[in-house]
Amino acid sequence: MTARDTANQAPRVRLRDDLADLAPYGAPQLDVPVRLNTNETSYPVPPAVLADIAAALAGLELHRYPDREATELREALALHAGHGVEGTWAANGSNEVLQQLLLAFAGPGRSALVVEPTYAMHSLIARATGTTVVTRVQPRDLPITPDMAADLVGEAGADVTFWCSPNNPTGEASSRETVAAVCRAAPGLVVVDEAYGEFGRSRAADLLVSFPNLAVTRTFSKAFRMAGLRLGYLLADPAVVDGLRLVRLPYHLSVITQVAALRALAHVGELMDHIAVTQRERERVAAGLSAVPGVEVMPSDANFLCFSTRVPARRLWRGLLDRGVLVRDVSGYPTLEGHLRVTVGTPAENDAFLRALAAELA
Repeated sequence: MTARDTANQAPRVRLRDDLADLAPYGAPQLDVPVRLNTNETSYPVPPAVLADIAAALAGLELHRYPDREATELREALALHAGHGVEGTWAANGSNEVLQQLLLAFAGPGRSALVVEPTYAMHSLIARATGTTVVTRVQPRDLPITPDMAADLVGEAGADVTFWCSPNNPTGEASSRETVAAVCRAAPGLVVVDEAYGEFGRSRAADLLVSFPNLAVTRTFSKAFRMAGLRLGYLLADPAVVDGLRLVRLPYHLSVITQVAALRALAHVGELMDHIAVTQRERERVAAGLSAVPGVEVMPSDANFLCFSTRVPARRLWRGLLDRGVLVRDVSGYPTLEGHLRVTVGTPAENDAFLRALAAELA
């Protein structure tokens, strides 16, 4: 028998049946002059901050494992967020925090509620952890109220409820009353994803003192300008953090990430000083979009805008790309047929987008 015959008789590797119809998550990473498709901050980290981080990294003992509890970083994050350190957690991006929450509080035999259209990773990570995904769709012409939210969440009866505020890809933030209604109605954990919270009025962490079933996730990838660092953090009841300790990988957060994040927190004022500019540019771009006949733009509390035109979304996406501007096609999301999403960039990037859009629609 030849080696080829032996290989042909070897058992085939089988993917889990419940993952067979999934596609990997990810937006196109293309080298274009204006990249406005993944909601990163267009403003780079200031050179002085980079120099401080580099100096701190130079003295690291990379032959030793990092602090498995990331104690110093968690203390700094707790101080930054105004929350107790025992209820503060950190991981490799907020997506890993979400994964750990599902591993600890969901999984096989349990369910997670996802209200579409929303961040695709909520349902994808849920399915990857063997969690049953319960989907509800919020009509675009029916803004959600606290009573509606409570009815929706209570009827779903999920073990974990995902609530994105500001919502991605639509941009709207939920009111304090709505989040409180969700927490009261949910039979289990409520995870409020505040990846874009610094750009608007979403402050769900203010409710943590009243709702021990609430967990708030945040990230360094947006307002902190540090998408390449891959750091996310959690604010919750200490019992939630204790649950995450059971499922986290050993030494899950590298010493490089911990030290770089600590230095970033020491310069939070410099890193966040682009937010006011981004907010002004968001309103300017929204006004520019609204002035174009046939264009409808959604209100946004985030660093992006979701809009529709009379041109098929995929065709317009390709036309903008051909003109050197990369945006996100979100027309495949429930209720968002014909919609694109554009990150609010620098004034020059925003001008380039508006010019390219006008040229395409002309």
